[in-house]
Amino acid sequence: MPISSGKSESLRIVRLANFVAPASGGLRTALRELGAGYRAAGHEPVLIVPGDRFSDVDQAQGRVLTLPGAPLPGTGGYRVLTERRRLTRLLEELRPDRLEVSDRTTLRWTGEWARRARVPAVMVSHETAHGVLRTWGMPEAAARRAADVLNSRTAHAYARVVCTTEWAEREFVRIGARNVVRAPLGVDLARFRPGAAHRGVGERYARGGAGSAEGSVGSRAGSEVLLVMCTRLSVEKRPGTGLDAVAELRRQGVPARLVVAGGGPLRGRLEQRARARRLPVDFLGHVADRDALAALQAAADVCLAPGPAETFGLAVLEALACGTPVVVSASSALPEVVGAAGAVAGDSGPAFAAAVREVLARPVRRRAEAARARAECFGWGAAVEAFLAAHDATVRTPVGLREPDAASQPDAA
Repeated sequence: MPISSGKSESLRIVRLANFVAPASGGLRTALRELGAGYRAAGHEPVLIVPGDRFSDVDQAQGRVLTLPGAPLPGTGGYRVLTERRRLTRLLEELRPDRLEVSDRTTLRWTGEWARRARVPAVMVSHETAHGVLRTWGMPEAAARRAADVLNSRTAHAYARVVCTTEWAEREFVRIGARNVVRAPLGVDLARFRPGAAHRGVGERYARGGAGSAEGSVGSRAGSEVLLVMCTRLSVEKRPGTGLDAVAELRRQGVPARLVVAGGGPLRGRLEQRARARRLPVDFLGHVADRDALAALQAAADVCLAPGPAETFGLAVLEALACGTPVVVSASSALPEVVGAAGAVAGDSGPAFAAAVREVLARPVRRRAEAARARAECFGWGAAVEAFLAAHDATVRTPVGLREPDAASQPDAA
């Protein structure tokens, strides 16, 4: 059913998401920030996510309901909502004015529920079906055909499909879907900023000196070049490309060192590979402290984002906000996000190494200013307004970057 063009004043927006773990990153951040924005705009957001036990808490992002979800083996902690009857009963009890779903696979059935209940529903496309199928090894032609089928079903099941970039929108345009809207995500420009690096963070990882002179070319952390990769360590993110890039840089005489922030099923295998090749790589696991993550990204010379199926990349935007350029996969939506504030590379270690050297050849001050300026194009206020517009919801109070106390609230998603 189409969403009415008439604007409502206050809406109960029930949001559903799977694949949200305590150590997950981008989706969890987006859910939190959008929920806080909906609430600040005068609406009632309710988030339903899977977990190991039931809970019902109020947070800055609104009410968060956690239902017991089945664990997915080999995913590093992901769970999914599998009890359709229980979730259906809960939706009927909540009586949403709008439904927002952030899982286009296991929760697509909720679009049909919403249609029967006459609740306008929006699906948020956080990844491309075509891109994910390619990263899993499906041949290009087969991946495209399968993606077209899945996307046709998604577009039919929901009143609107929200895509965060033009790149993500293309696979729906290809099938002729007419209910697709674009709404970018945002970044916390106050927390992620060029001055976020605590004194000594760069020297802790990149050894050998006090750094380059202001405005010079090369490293700003020390004589070693500090690379940072903030990503989930899973197949579709291709984290091994980061290790291959370090190996190639060092082969070329560039003293590169890599710090990896993020956990996932591939961590053990990647650690073994780094040891076997004697690569200077530090694996931090999931970094829950957002300020510590900002300090790390601000201290880096270059951040890496090798995932070929990324549709937006919040970690990329956070790095740019810290004044750090990012090298991204040419196969993803990320070139659209970084613009001229980083570099684009093919999906191989040597290609990423060449792009890193290209970035390092730019003056430090110039590349930092360009990165920050690019990030300032993506505030959470504008993102919230775009998502509310997809719901035909009004913004009754000014939406700022973030509620002041949101960072201190406990997170369930």
